[in-house]
Amino acid sequence: MSDRSASSARSRMDTPRTGRRFRLSFDPEAAGRVTEDIARFLGTGRYLLIQTVIVAAWIALNVFAVRLRWDPYPFILLNLAFSTQAAYAAPLILLAQNRQENRDRVALEEDRSRAAQTKADTEFLARELAAVRIAVGEVATRDYLRRELDDLRELLAAHLDEPSPDAGEGTATRHP
Repeated sequence: MSDRSASSARSRMDTPRTGRRFRLSFDPEAAGRVTEDIARFLGTGRYLLIQTVIVAAWIALNVFAVRLRWDPYPFILLNLAFSTQAAYAAPLILLAQNRQENRDRVALEEDRSRAAQTKADTEFLARELAAVRIAVGEVATRDYLRRELDDLRELLAAHLDEPSPDAGEGTATRHP
């Protein structure tokens, strides 16, 4: 194939490209973790201390070091740096808050699901316990059987103590 036919094949819409192009891959989860780490760092005392030292050094150098003055008194460049920092910090903090809100929502849904399952389990166990109580009420207990046996013994004893109609008068027959 000549160079002309190869270039015309490349320009045709129905021919797929064979060359590999560089593609930028973006992992939103990894980017979210990085922005959360930055937002967490922006809220620490360490960051405030570092920023205070940098600002103090910036002002001191621009006020006292005549040769190093790159940002004279109204410190316009320092204000620009603060504005840029605020322009990036606010979205990073909002992104971190949104991710935390999503995690909280998922945790809340899991807690609700777990609470509903716990409630259903508790209601089931309460019904089972009620059924066991009813069943136990219908089952002969040891005390019930003891009372019944005592009543039968007294009945037998009374029956054995009374005279038999076949026996003579005044004699009581005992059956073994």
